[in-house]
Amino acid sequence: MTRLAAVALTIGVCLGGCGFGEGEAQDGGADIRVTKDFGREQLAADKIDTVHEDESVMRLLQSEHDVDTRFGGNFVEAIDGVEGSGGGGTRDWFYYVNGIWADRGAADWEVHAGDVIQWDNRDWIAKERIPAIVGAYPEPFRNGFEGDRLPVRLECADSGDEACSSVKDSLAGVGARVSSSQLAASGGTDLVRVLVGTWDELRDVRTPALLAEGPEASGVFARFADDGRRLELLDGEGDVVQTADPGTGLVAATALEEQAVVWVVTGLDDLGVQAAASILDARSLRNAFAVAATPEGPEKLPLPEDGE
Repeated sequence: MTRLAAVALTIGVCLGGCGFGEGEAQDGGADIRVTKDFGREQLAADKIDTVHEDESVMRLLQSEHDVDTRFGGNFVEAIDGVEGSGGGGTRDWFYYVNGIWADRGAADWEVHAGDVIQWDNRDWIAKERIPAIVGAYPEPFRNGFEGDRLPVRLECADSGDEACSSVKDSLAGVGARVSSSQLAASGGTDLVRVLVGTWDELRDVRTPALLAEGPEASGVFARFADDGRRLELLDGEGDVVQTADPGTGLVAATALEEQAVVWVVTGLDDLGVQAAASILDARSLRNAFAVAATPEGPEKLPLPEDGE
C-alpha cells in the first residue's frame, strides 16, 4: 500500500469519526514508542497500564502526545512538534504494531493488550513499505498480532548447532509457542518463521533471498553481495557505508506479500550466525529496524550517512 493509498484509507475510515469508542478494560497494558530515523533515536516511551476494547492506535497516541494532523485530521503530520516533510517531501510518520507494518490508518487499528506500537519519523526515499522490523522484540513472539497469539516455526540449517539452540532458548524464554522444522520455501500467513543459518545456507530460501536485493525488495538496509562473501551495511538512502568484517551477523525481519513474517538470524560464517543469535534480546534490538552484530557490538541499521 502506498503512502497516499494509506492516507486515503485513513480518511475514509475517519469521516465518520476518528477512532473507536471506549470499551471495557482489557487485562494488560500497551507500549507506545516514538522514534525517528529508523529507530536510531527514541523521542518518547509510554507505558499504558490499561487499554480498553475498541481503543484505536490513533486515539491512544493522542491521549499521550500532542498530535498534529493533515487530510481532515486523519493523517499524522507531527508528534510533539516533530514533523514530516509535507505532501511534497519524503519524510513521514509510520507506525508498527508488534514489529509488523500497519496496513491501515491508525484510527482503524484496534489496540490489544500487550501491543508494542512504534511511531517512527523517517525518510522513505529508498523504501516506503518496510514490512517488518525487529525492534518490538519479544513481540510478535509473545502476544502475536491483532490480538491473536501466533505460532512460531524455527527453521535451522543445522538443528544441532549452538546458534540454533541459542535462538530456540531465547524464544522459549519469552513465552513463544515454538515448533521446529527444516528450511521451507514458504509458510502461509498465520505464523512467524525464524530462520537460522549462514547466508550460504539461507540464500536459496525464497523470503530471505530478498536480502541479496537490498532494501527495495526486503526493507532491510543490508545486502549480501552476489558472491555471498560480503555483507554490505547501508544508509537510509540505500548506499553502502560499510562492508562487514567476517564474524558479523544480522538480525532482520521481512516478508513477501501474502506470506508469513520471516525473521532471519544469519551471517557470512558460523561466527557471524552465533553473534546474531547472541543479540536476540529486547535490549539489543529495542526500536531497531534491523541490527548488525558486529565485533564492536550491535549496530542499528540503516547506518547514518557518511559524515553524520
